[in-house]
Amino acid sequence: PEPRPQGSPTSPDPSSSAVMSPKDRLTEDMQAAMKSGDKARLSVLRMALAGVKQREVDTRRPLDDAGVQTVIERMIKQGKDSLTQFRDGGRADLVAKEEAEIKVLQTYLPQPLSEAELDTFLAGCIDAAGARSVKDLGKVMGVIKAKAGGRVDMSTVSARVRTMLTPE
Repeated sequence: PEPRPQGSPTSPDPSSSAVMSPKDRLTEDMQAAMKSGDKARLSVLRMALAGVKQREVDTRRPLDDAGVQTVIERMIKQGKDSLTQFRDGGRADLVAKEEAEIKVLQTYLPQPLSEAELDTFLAGCIDAAGARSVKDLGKVMGVIKAKAGGRVDMSTVSARVRTMLTPE
């Protein structure tokens, strides 16, 4: 039989620069961590993939990139909550472990907006929502959540938007 040309559907070109989905990247990085013996990273990646698979089972459909991102964001939020608990309990060992896990998970999210970009983005969202006062905060937060795509921390954005809106 003749060799198939590179780039045919049955023989994907390994050197293609196609962007990998977050789920595929998690799987590939997990395999790399297994090979390198990085147990801490391997544990976090397994946990993330388990979270993705659990969500797929719950929804009975495969997750798209936004769904995978949402799972990772939720895991980071839970990790930050755990950090607070561990700090209050004086568990420095667990604080260090949790911080390392959060760092690994954050590499699978888009780069956050800079301060200047965030201010511009928030001002645009306030205009898009037609917000005039703090009473319109819910509308603005809805617009931000739809447009942000995981590039902003929703817990800190709320306070910032509140200062940008006039009190009433």
